[in-house]
Amino acid sequence: MQREMSDVLDEFRRGSTDAFETLFRLHQRSVYGWVLRIVRNPPAAEELTVETFWRMHRAHARFDPRMGFEGWARQIATHAALDWLRRTKADRFLGDELPESVAAPVCGDPAVSAEIRNRVAAGFRRLPAKLRVTATLAVIEELPHKQIAESMGISTAAVKVRVFRALRLLRNDLEKQGIRP
Repeated sequence: MQREMSDVLDEFRRGSTDAFETLFRLHQRSVYGWVLRIVRNPPAAEELTVETFWRMHRAHARFDPRMGFEGWARQIATHAALDWLRRTKADRFLGDELPESVAAPVCGDPAVSAEIRNRVAAGFRRLPAKLRVTATLAVIEELPHKQIAESMGISTAAVKVRVFRALRLLRNDLEKQGIRP
């Protein structure tokens, strides 16, 4: 199977439509899942998955089969998602899907806990797109910094800096609202 896949990747690089269709069938779900983690919007994730494969098709000549398809696809998907976040209103990002671990209840009152979760989610929505994506993948999705770095085309150190900046901005935002993180 390994030999067959390397042949498919070589054919894709040379512009084979059949190879592209094979890669689409094999990787469509994982690309969709990756994009959904970032944009938190299923219809947008479907649209961005198609956009990602369209970008890959156009860039087939720049693909290096030795580097692997999944990481390359994730990087293109991440950039497509970032582009979408930049041109989309912030209120469509994250919604109320913040996990309990991110906005743990401060007290036993469910109404207060829900309000805090809403404010934290709103604070995430106000972050710049690059910081939002990095913080979402690191803090909410709990992905390794190395994987985030590869998907964004940046260093692991840059991921750490972006997460730090995002959390600092979020903390300042919440403090202005009277919430002490």
